[in-house]
Amino acid sequence: MNVDSAGLDVLSRQECLDLISSATIGRIVFTDRALPAVQPVTFYLDGEDIVIRTGTGSKLAAATRHTVVAFEVDEFDVPTRTGWSVTAVGRAHAVSDPGQIDRLSRLPLTAWAPGERNHFIVVRAEQVSGRRIRR
Repeated sequence: MNVDSAGLDVLSRQECLDLISSATIGRIVFTDRALPAVQPVTFYLDGEDIVIRTGTGSKLAAATRHTVVAFEVDEFDVPTRTGWSVTAVGRAHAVSDPGQIDRLSRLPLTAWAPGERNHFIVVRAEQVSGRRIRR
């Protein structure tokens, strides 16, 4: 295991993908009116693609059309001061192909927020990095 200059374990790409797939809530970072914005989202890791289901007219749907975004998941245990954090960076695109929408609709991906969620955003995890802190 590699350790960075702060003493944190540096995770491999596969370890990062495994941790992403173990989480159900993440945060997507995108640009909204020239400013950084962060939004919590439910998601599903489909291979190395992060799939997010949102509303067609949502701010997130409008802001992530063929743009570079960041996606982050983490888990921390405050009493033991342990945990991990993983970040993926990649280009986001809206899914418009009916066959692909049908396939993504069958994924185990349920939004927590109320309302109709028939718009899919896919982020290809091009750059993935992660750190783990141990006692």
